[in-house]
Amino acid sequence: MKLIKLRTVMDITGLARSTIYKHIADGVFPKPVSLGERAVAWVEGEVQVWILERIEQRDMG
Repeated sequence: MKLIKLRTVMDITGLARSTIYKHIADGVFPKPVSLGERAVAWVEGEVQVWILERIEQRDMG
């Protein structure tokens, strides 16, 4: 299991910071894990699953 920082999440999803946090608030993107007072990271596998779900939605629609 690997944790990735926001910059990496942005790079692999192509989403902006504000869009990522909007999706989190809407409950459609994985929540970050707190690493301390001002540091968070995402579970890489959860972000990859989210990407795969977007691909499946595209292929079904």
